[in-house]
Amino acid sequence: MKKDEAIYWTATAIIGAVMLWSAYNFTFNPEMKGAFTHLGLPNWFRIELTVAKILGLPALLIPGMPDSIKQFAYFGFAIILISATVAHLSSGDSYLFEIGHSFFLIALIVSYIYYHKTMKIKSGNG
Repeated sequence: MKKDEAIYWTATAIIGAVMLWSAYNFTFNPEMKGAFTHLGLPNWFRIELTVAKILGLPALLIPGMPDSIKQFAYFGFAIILISATVAHLSSGDSYLFEIGHSFFLIALIVSYIYYHKTMKIKSGNG
């Protein structure tokens, strides 16, 4: 495995693990209802985010997935991470809470950049 592929898969695996854990937590942790209430968000939004994360996971993780679907997943996950930051900061949560969201957004950006680098190499344009 080449360096670019290793970086891509490491960053993508981090995002995949975080989104899977988050979807699991949103589904099975009863305290999440209270967390969404604290953020001023309705319970249906927790369910919607869970479905979006579950649908985005295979789009990001399955090799050979069409580029348009991968792009959509990257965009969706970026919106989720940025919106989480806005929601927490708007509700008065500590800035320290946002270290995780920032780290995962950076991992998502690295995955996106290296996805395109690896695609250029595979297509012979790099």
